[in-house]
Amino acid sequence: MKKLKYLIIFSIAVLGIYSFTTAPASKYKCMIQMTNYTGEAAYVVISLINPEGEYEKTLYVQGDDTEWYHDITQWWNFYGKKRNDIDAITGATIAGGARAINVIEIENDKIDAGYSIRFETAVEDKEYYVKDIQFPLTRENIKGKHEGKGYIRYIRMLPN
Repeated sequence: MKKLKYLIIFSIAVLGIYSFTTAPASKYKCMIQMTNYTGEAAYVVISLINPEGEYEKTLYVQGDDTEWYHDITQWWNFYGKKRNDIDAITGATIAGGARAINVIEIENDKIDAGYSIRFETAVEDKEYYVKDIQFPLTRENIKGKHEGKGYIRYIRMLPN
């Protein structure tokens, strides 16, 4: 009985610590509309960029064949060193003219705090766009339509 009591107290303490260390987050639907380019489907990486302009977190990856991740050079320099498990946040590549809708999760304390969101694109044997789209992560910007500079025509995000 005494062991059960200690186990319950320990479990409550662990849950309490976990709840204080996990920042609340919100989910957003993110629609990516691609341009009508020809060639292979694009890899798209959505990253959280900190106020210093450095990668903080990978939010989503369109493209689940890890063999080609090194072609997304800037992101690979960040991700390749850590090799975090990103299976839960990956999906198929996106072909020219197609669109994809995914749900991404962003910690609430990152919004209106100097962070940016970056959409990076690469297509086999074609151009690589480090900042196909990048914008400050503010409550106003997160609701808008953002035009791309490369393979992405535009993206739209909505609270989920």
